[in-house]
Amino acid sequence: MRGLKGKTVVVTGGAGGIGAATCLRFAEDGARVAVVDLNQEAADGVVAKIKAQGGEGMAFSVDLTDFDATVAAVARIEDEFGAIDILVNNVGWDLFVPFLKSGPDFWTKIIDINLRAVLNITHPVLERMSERGAGRIVSIGSDAGRGGSSGESVYAACKAGVIAFSKTIAREQARRGITSNVVCPGVTETGMLENFMEAAGDKEKLRTAFTRAVPLGRLGKPEDLPGAILFLASDDAAFITGQVISVSGGLTMHG
Repeated sequence: MRGLKGKTVVVTGGAGGIGAATCLRFAEDGARVAVVDLNQEAADGVVAKIKAQGGEGMAFSVDLTDFDATVAAVARIEDEFGAIDILVNNVGWDLFVPFLKSGPDFWTKIIDINLRAVLNITHPVLERMSERGAGRIVSIGSDAGRGGSSGESVYAACKAGVIAFSKTIAREQARRGITSNVVCPGVTETGMLENFMEAAGDKEKLRTAFTRAVPLGRLGKPEDLPGAILFLASDDAAFITGQVISVSGGLTMHG
């Protein structure tokens, strides 16, 4: 992709699944990658892989649900690694729980991780981007936030919020040269999906049902997502903002 070499990229939830695959792809294209994750050891592992392929990366352990800690981490990243050019809001977590079987403690956890964490890191990063008059933000949504998903009511609400938030940022910051777009994964083989299916029960039956529902005939893999993410972060997408693209194997086909 054009325009990624030498850029500083922050990927939240960068230690596993889609996040790790995205970090490695950015590094392959010559970007400096800040791997942000609560799990320091796992983040260090991703950085080791980046360095093994000749790339540049640093790991930052951050609790993104804590605003003050997040603001301090953004300052540290810029001090140690350079001005942030690209932010990928990938952090997320979910569990299969029908709404009437859930309660406020569960809602708070889901909202904090999937929505508040996005607000917490976008605010200080966007402040700096806006001052410089340049930047790319790519947030990972979900088609659950576009069409709903049984057992994921609060998660779906959060992802719908991420989509609306991203479009609003796109409008507010367009004149500052900043773009904001969303990539929505379909059913993707990650640790989060495994936990989701385990909680739902009859895991293999559910996996088979998901697979049959995908027109391309398989579940997504983490490596299926970075292409769309890097495109939206690149110079090739300089005239694209406020958009949502699904990477779902055709499971969802939104107009």
